[in-house]
Amino acid sequence: MATVDTVLAGKYPAKSHARRVAELLQAHGHNHAPGVIYLEAQKTRLIEDNDEAMPFRQRRFFYYLSGCPLPDSSLIYDINADKLTLFIPPIDPEDVIWSGLPLSADEALKLYDVDSVLATTEVNTTLASIGSAYGDSAVAFAIADQVSNETTFKGFAETNLSLLKGAIEKTRVVKDGYEIALLRKANDISAKAHIAAIKASKTATNEREIEGAFIATCIANGAREQSYHPIVACGVNGATLHYGKNDDDLTDPTTKQSKRNVLIDAGGEYHAYCSDVTRVFPLGGKFTTETRQVYEIVLQMQSECIAMLKDEVQWEEVHAHAHRVAIKGLLKLGILRGSEDELFEKRVSVAFFPHGLGHYLGMDTHDTGGNPNYGDKDTMFKYLRVRGRLPAGSVITVEPGIYFCRFIINPYIQSSETGKYIDTDVLDRYWGVGGVRIEDNIHITRDGYENLTTAPKAIEEVESLAL
Repeated sequence: MATVDTVLAGKYPAKSHARRVAELLQAHGHNHAPGVIYLEAQKTRLIEDNDEAMPFRQRRFFYYLSGCPLPDSSLIYDINADKLTLFIPPIDPEDVIWSGLPLSADEALKLYDVDSVLATTEVNTTLASIGSAYGDSAVAFAIADQVSNETTFKGFAETNLSLLKGAIEKTRVVKDGYEIALLRKANDISAKAHIAAIKASKTATNEREIEGAFIATCIANGAREQSYHPIVACGVNGATLHYGKNDDDLTDPTTKQSKRNVLIDAGGEYHAYCSDVTRVFPLGGKFTTETRQVYEIVLQMQSECIAMLKDEVQWEEVHAHAHRVAIKGLLKLGILRGSEDELFEKRVSVAFFPHGLGHYLGMDTHDTGGNPNYGDKDTMFKYLRVRGRLPAGSVITVEPGIYFCRFIINPYIQSSETGKYIDTDVLDRYWGVGGVRIEDNIHITRDGYENLTTAPKAIEEVESLAL
C-alpha cells in the first residue's frame, strides 16, 4: 500500500475531477451539446485603506478542477476535446522587483494536471476559438458572480450560470485516493499539534498560549493555514459550541484554582484540504471525577456511532443512536430520570447534545453536499449538517458532545413537560465541566470505514500527556 507521501508526490487529479463534473452536467440534458467549463481563481484584493493584500484563500471550485493555488488565474475545460487549460497571470515587471519572478507556464505545466498553460491575457481568444469551432450549439458553464466583467463568451449559444456550482458540490462529496491522502496528511499534522497543545497546557496560564502551540506546530509541519479559527475553551467556556475568544485565564480569578479541563477544536489545512479534530484534556494531569464520567459517555457515543459507519448508512440513524447512548449515560449519572424511550421521544437529550453529529469534510470544514434541513421542526435533527445516506468515498466528522450550558438547559428545567426528567441537585455538580466533545474524521468505505484521525483520545494517554 502506497504511503501518504508517495501518493502526494504525484499531481493533484484535476483533470479526472473535470471529467466527473462534466458527466454530471451532461446528465442534466446537455449530453449532446459541446461545451466548456470556465472557472476563475480568487482575485488579489487590497486591504481597505492599505496597500497590502488581504489574506488569500483560493476558490475551492477553481482548485478542484486545477489544483492550482495561484490568485488571478483561470481555467477552461473543453468537454468534447477533453482538454484542460490553465491560465496564469503574465509577468508584471514592477511586481518582480518586490516579489521575484512568478511561476512560468513551463513550470506550471510540470506541477499541475493540465494539458496546456497560457497567460490570462489569452482567455477571451481561447474561448472565442472554441465557440466558433463548435458553431452555434456550444454551452459555456460558469458560476454566477465568479466571472470577471472583461471575460466574454463569444461564439457560444448559451452561457449557463446555474448548473456548474451544484455539479461541483455534488462531485466533491466522493473523494479519490489523492484527496484522502491530503486529508490524512492534514490529520497527521493536526495530531502533532494537538499533542503539542496538551503539553503546552502544563506551563500555560492562558488559553491563547495553548492556541499558539497548536498553530506553531501546524506551520512547522507544513500546514500554514488553519481549517478554521481554533477553539480553545477552558472550564465552562467549553459549553459554548463555537467559543472563539481564546483569551481566558486557566485559573479561576476568585478561587485561584485551576479550571478543570480544556476543550480544543482545531485542525490544520494542508494544500487546501481540511482536518477538524476536537479533544478534551485535563488541567493538572488528571480528569476530575465529573469530567471523566462525562468523557466516558461521549467516548462511548463516538465509538458506537463510528462502528455503524459503512457505504449507504442512514446518517439520521447514526445521529439518533448517539442520543440514545447519551441518554443511557446521563441516566446512569442521575442527571436524567425516567425511561430511555420516553426521554428520547421528549427530546430531553437535546438539552445536553444540541448540535448535529457531524458534517462532510474536504476542501471546506463544513464541506459541500450535506443537504441540511435547518427548517426541520424536530429539535433532534434540526442542526444536522448532513441528511441521507453516506456514499463510499465520503469523509465525515463524528463529533458527539455533552454540554452544560445554562442558557440551553434552563428552559428544559423550567418547562412543565421536560423539567421532571432532570435532577437539578445532581446536575449542579456538573456545571463546571463545561463541555466535552470528541471529534474524528472518518472515511466511508464500501464495507465500513477508516479513521483518518490519529490524535490521542484514550483517557490514560491524554492524562499522561497532560501530567
